[in-house]
Amino acid sequence: MSETNEEKTTPAAAPAAPKRKIGGLGRGLNALIEGSYEKKGERLVSHPMNSVGFIPVGQIEANPYQPRTHFDQEALQELAESIKVQGIIQPVTVRQLGTNSYQLISGERRLQASKLAGLDTIPAYIRKADDQQMLEMALIENIQRENLNAIEIALSYQRLVSECNLKQEELGDRVGKNRSTVTNYLRLLKLPPDIQIGLRDTVISMGHARALINIDDAEQQLALFHRIVAEELSVRKVEQLVRAGVSVPKKADAPTAQSVQDQQIHIPVAELRRTERYLSDRFGSKVLVKPGPQGNGEIKIAFDSVEDMQRILHILQPA
Repeated sequence: MSETNEEKTTPAAAPAAPKRKIGGLGRGLNALIEGSYEKKGERLVSHPMNSVGFIPVGQIEANPYQPRTHFDQEALQELAESIKVQGIIQPVTVRQLGTNSYQLISGERRLQASKLAGLDTIPAYIRKADDQQMLEMALIENIQRENLNAIEIALSYQRLVSECNLKQEELGDRVGKNRSTVTNYLRLLKLPPDIQIGLRDTVISMGHARALINIDDAEQQLALFHRIVAEELSVRKVEQLVRAGVSVPKKADAPTAQSVQDQQIHIPVAELRRTERYLSDRFGSKVLVKPGPQGNGEIKIAFDSVEDMQRILHILQPA
């Protein structure tokens, strides 16, 4: 049957539903998420697995397996300011626990910064994961993407070995590191707690810690650690001392007058860090406390401009 030129009547197309405006988001992410969620009344509908959608921040609970134990508040605030302008560049990853209930897998900093930025919803990738998979994903995600300190990385490796039943070779494959690198990090956990805290707080570097590992006696490790801090020894100098078999008096040795004095003026690293954090909050600037070998030392207060210096001087003036 041949076609005719008679026009067929078709119903008028329904007006397109207005797209949800996502303030500050880049077009790439906006296009990725658009259409993957819908809103009915005031309730966001649950998303299918392996999809990306917007989820209210109040519906996302913290990751109980989060390996990061410290979040720099200044850096979080800077990220929050960036989110206000640019939006979330990369969605967080969550798993769904129930209706309107989610648990974070990765993206703790982005979630915290989004709350600081005042966002009601956050883009999230929803995936299926049991507790074992969640632990492994959270640890590996943080190791690969976050700026963890050496001790946090070592603890994450240890958890992957002990809780996920991974051998060191398998662990290296999962995190993209060779076995010797994994082993070096795990050995850090054998250092005395004070040295681990010093490494965590960047009082010493990974190079210093690796040199200290080669000393068998814990007391000598601590003694050299305190000397590193007091004299600001370089990694090369510490390696030379370790190779030369540096030794210090043990408790069983007769204490010298100098060793007694050193014990009396020793300030725990944790106390120094607490003092730095207190002063940094007090002056609104970075503060560094450096103890000297004889109970002396110095406090350095950083400033960005002449006006900033005058602001600090005003705080120092007596009321």
